[in-house]
Amino acid sequence: MSTEEVRLIKNPDGQWTARDLSVEVTAQGETRSDALDNLDAVVAAVEDDGGEPPTDEEIRDLGVDPEVARSQDDDLPDVLQ
Repeated sequence: MSTEEVRLIKNPDGQWTARDLSVEVTAQGETRSDALDNLDAVVAAVEDDGGEPPTDEEIRDLGVDPEVARSQDDDLPDVLQ
């Protein structure tokens, strides 16, 4: 049986920070519940390879043409290698 420990902190700006001490990841939210939900998503992404590929709309929201983004090779820029 593993032990899970989460720390919740109310920030001066009213936001909440949730930290999973065993996985060592952090998330924020407007409420405690939001912070914990966001933390669950981060933990799932780290531990279970969770998440989904971005939609075309999400890619466009970043100012990138989805077709151009998909046509790029998978090589990382030098600074990230």
